[in-house]
Order: sequence, then structure tokens, then C-alpha cells
Amino acid sequence: MSFAEHVETANWFIPNSICRLQEQMDRHSDMAVFLAVIDRGGFSPAARHLGMTHSAVSKRVAQLEQRLGTTLLTRTTRSMRLTEAGRLYCDEGRRILDAIMALEQGLEAGADIPRGLLRVSASTAFGQLHVVPAVVAFMQDYPQVRIDLTLTDAMVDLVASGTDIAIRSATLEDSSLVARKLALNERVVVASPEYLAAHGAPQAPVDLEGRDCLLLNHETRFNDWNYKTQTGRRLRLTGRFACNTVEALHAAALAGHGIARLPAFLIGADLAEGRLIALLEEHRPPTGSAIYAVRPGGAIASPAARSFIDRLAARFQPVPPWQWREG
Repeated sequence: MSFAEHVETANWFIPNSICRLQEQMDRHSDMAVFLAVIDRGGFSPAARHLGMTHSAVSKRVAQLEQRLGTTLLTRTTRSMRLTEAGRLYCDEGRRILDAIMALEQGLEAGADIPRGLLRVSASTAFGQLHVVPAVVAFMQDYPQVRIDLTLTDAMVDLVASGTDIAIRSATLEDSSLVARKLALNERVVVASPEYLAAHGAPQAPVDLEGRDCLLLNHETRFNDWNYKTQTGRRLRLTGRFACNTVEALHAAALAGHGIARLPAFLIGADLAEGRLIALLEEHRPPTGSAIYAVRPGGAIASPAARSFIDRLAARFQPVPPWQWREG
């Protein structure tokens, strides 16, 4: 091939390569616009967030649906709803964009230095007591990291919410999550010294029946606290006070209103300092759940996410800060 033919071929190839590259970039951009509409709850909020006009955002989503040949959003003047195809595109699109972002962060100079936005979710009680201090210390050590922390007792969909890390106290069932165990989620049956002075301490689990037990009202009304009698019958516990938060049961137990079964991470200091007394220790059932740091599977964890999980593990292992038993 002559030099002239090389030049002619190059002049044809370069513009076409640029066009294909531009097409791929536009697709990623359309994906980001679509996800902004979902995350922000509408076209107008997404337009404000992206610095675009409402009509431009609407046009980009319409072009995306036309290119894919399917409807992603059913929308009226009052509401919008994801179709099944839209839900799939949203979930997988978020994974793709997260992977691109993580890849770009990994290729930057100083890629091992945590930086950027980290979205974290934790339960209210555990988060306030143990995650917030970890977040504060982490941000002091890594000033280039921004953390968006959500404290909620609801089970968060990590992919749909864009959450990078969730701290969960549970028995994990979702195999798509990448989990790292931080500590056992032990629960302890306790009462205040004042309550025990007035009513006496139960000597066996069956003695809990008929007592004022402080119960969670979102579990079975007759809680059994994982105890069984010698005949295998599950205990039926009742009480005058039930609530949907362990914080409220904790306050009631401290005030001497009954016997509660509370997470050790919440009451470790109370047990160590004598404000609450552990009961039925020799009958303690095995711990069935643990506290985990979980992140979505299939995506590259950012340096910030990896470092934060490492910090949490170091904070809670080998002995968690709420440990109150000796030895």
C-alpha cells in the first residue's frame, strides 16, 4: 500500500473511530441522566442537579428509550413508575457506572489514597453509638473523603439507593452482597438493680413467663427470646410495655420497668458500670447473627470503601469496644 493509500485509510478510520467513541460516551451519559431522574425523583429535580433544562433531560430519556426499543418509565403529569425493563436497566446501569467510576479512581495518580464520596448506611442505634465515631475518625485521617451517612432501621437496597457500604446486624441471605464480619450480634437479658431488688431475679428461663418483659412489637407478640423449656416448649413472654425500637426498651429497662433482651453493643457500658445486670447467663442461647459490613457484589470497591471497611474491622476486632465480660 502506497503512502497516499495509508493517508486515505487513516483519514477514513480516525473520524469513524471518533464517532464510535462518541456514541459510547453518549450512551454512558444517557445512562447517567436516566439514573439521575430515578435518584432525584423526577425530571425537574434531575435537571437542576445536572445543570440541564427539563426539556433536555426529558429528550435524553426519550432518546434512550427509542434506542433501546422499550419503555423504561411510565409517566403521567402526576407520577412516574419504572417498568420491569426500567428496573433492570437501572440496577445494571448503576453497576456499570459504579464500575467505571471505581476504575477511573483506581487509575488516577495516588489511587490507593481514599478520596471521593462514600455512601454508608447503618441501623439507628448501632450507627449512633459505633459508626458515627468511626466516620469522624476516618474523615479526620482522610480529608479527601466525603461521607453521606444514613441511619435507618429499614433494610436498604444497596444497588437501588446507591449505597456503597451498609452495616447490618442480621443473618445474611443475599448472596450477591460482599460481606465482612465485624462482630457477633449478641443479645443479653437484663434488668436494673432496682427492678431485681423489688421483684427478684429469674433463676431459669421459664421464670420469665408472667414477668414484666419489655418486648419488641414488630416481632411475634409472644416473644420467646430463643429460650425453650426442658420439654422443648417455647416460652410465651408478655409485658406491659412494647415498642418498635431497642433504644426505647433500653430506657425502660434502665428506669426499672421490667426485663429486656438487648444487643450487647447498646448496653455494654451499662453492664460494666452496674446500671444493668445480666440475667440467665448460664442459660445463654448461642448467638445466631453477626454484625457485617456489606457492599454490592460485582463492582470494584473504591479505595475509600476498602479502607473504611478495614477501619471498622480493626475497631471491632478481636474484642469489640462494648465487651463487658472478663476474659
